[in-house]
Amino acid sequence: MKQGYQDLILQACGASSMSVGDKIQTLWSGYGEIVRLHLESSDRTSVVVKHVKFPKDAEHPGDWNTERSHTRKVRSYQVETHWYQNYSTNHSCRIPSCLAVCSHGDEMLIVLEDLDVAGYDQRRTSVRDREIRACLSWLAHFHALFLDVVPDGLWPIGTYWHLETRPDELEAMDDAELKAAAAHIDRILNECHFKTIVHGDAKLANFCFSKSGLEVAAVDFQYVGGGCGMKDVVYFLGSCMEERECEKRVPALLDHYFTELKLFINKDVNFDALEKEWREMFAFAWTDFHRFLLGWMPGHWKINRYSKQLVKEVLCKLKQSSEPELPKP
Repeated sequence: MKQGYQDLILQACGASSMSVGDKIQTLWSGYGEIVRLHLESSDRTSVVVKHVKFPKDAEHPGDWNTERSHTRKVRSYQVETHWYQNYSTNHSCRIPSCLAVCSHGDEMLIVLEDLDVAGYDQRRTSVRDREIRACLSWLAHFHALFLDVVPDGLWPIGTYWHLETRPDELEAMDDAELKAAAAHIDRILNECHFKTIVHGDAKLANFCFSKSGLEVAAVDFQYVGGGCGMKDVVYFLGSCMEERECEKRVPALLDHYFTELKLFINKDVNFDALEKEWREMFAFAWTDFHRFLLGWMPGHWKINRYSKQLVKEVLCKLKQSSEPELPKP
């Protein structure tokens, strides 16, 4: 790490020295790494540093190494930097505190609170019901906090699979009917009356759990932006449950999400209208992500019977809404 970066971290944390600990992960497509740094003579024993360095030759598991892909990733790190510098949440939707940010040339540095030290030291690859509900509560509180907030400096439309940013994947789709309906589905989601700020990449891997599993914090805000809250909900549920679980458990889990949302929503908001609209958007949001997967990685495990049934329902609704009404006798 460059000396200038080290000096920035030491100053921001009031530390006398630091040492590099474990590498937490390599960033997607080789765009840098996340590491833990141990500090001396500081109120903090450690911090987590997201060190972005744009590669000359990016790697991608799906061979989507295009200039458009690179531009999207660069923008995503700019958005994440802006998020940490200009937005904050509360204890009910915990995120790491941002201690310092630096950008120079093809490198970016984000210095964050170590959530492990704060008590969120558990990661999950599979979850029980209480842990799923904890994540849905986090999302509900997040969406309530940012309802009607304009996403200044963020993605105008959040999520990494947003149609406007994924024309290559759309072109690669084999499903002609869904491909033809993609823009209509996108427009329906974007024209929702009730909008919030969505996390944009709310998969299970981006939640950090307390030991009990009852409290969570979220990380990775590269694709945070405006939109319908259902986008986060469907993406999260799809990240931690297979088709049979979805069929059995989604109704009760959706009820939990809306119960939590109602608790934190501003009392001036017409919650009944919001819930009605967002429940109607559930299948549309799921179909929208399914559309992305079909073009990006058509063999993905998330392309399953449950997803296909929701797609079928959405396409049927669109067809019915476009058919002229027959004259009454």
